[in-house]
Amino acid sequence: QVQLMESGGGLVQPGGSLRLSCAASGFTFNYVAISWFRQAPGKEREGVLCKGSSVGSTYYSDSVKGRFTISRDNAKNTVYLQMNSLKPEDTAVYYCATNLLRPCTVNNRYWGQGTQVTVSS
Repeated sequence: QVQLMESGGGLVQPGGSLRLSCAASGFTFNYVAISWFRQAPGKEREGVLCKGSSVGSTYYSDSVKGRFTISRDNAKNTVYLQMNSLKPEDTAVYYCATNLLRPCTVNNRYWGQGTQVTVSS
């Protein structure tokens, strides 16, 4: 069955960096877009970034442009979210998700359990 597992979250000071990983299994990874979302306490879930099967990525959130990047290692069935210059407002549970399609979409059927990112001094 389709499985997505996030890791790499934790506590980081403002201005710091973290790299989240999303390990996927149960489907043909190479041809499928994987997205990252986040949900802060008391707020709705929002899209962050998506990596499709081709070159390039899709930003769902302007607030992370210039700070976050996404990449994938098809040999490891893993997508990474590199987060730099972190701000307290980046504090959230981060989820990876997929709809098993090539193009990026905010509507995803399969979700991981999430990993907590806390940005605080």
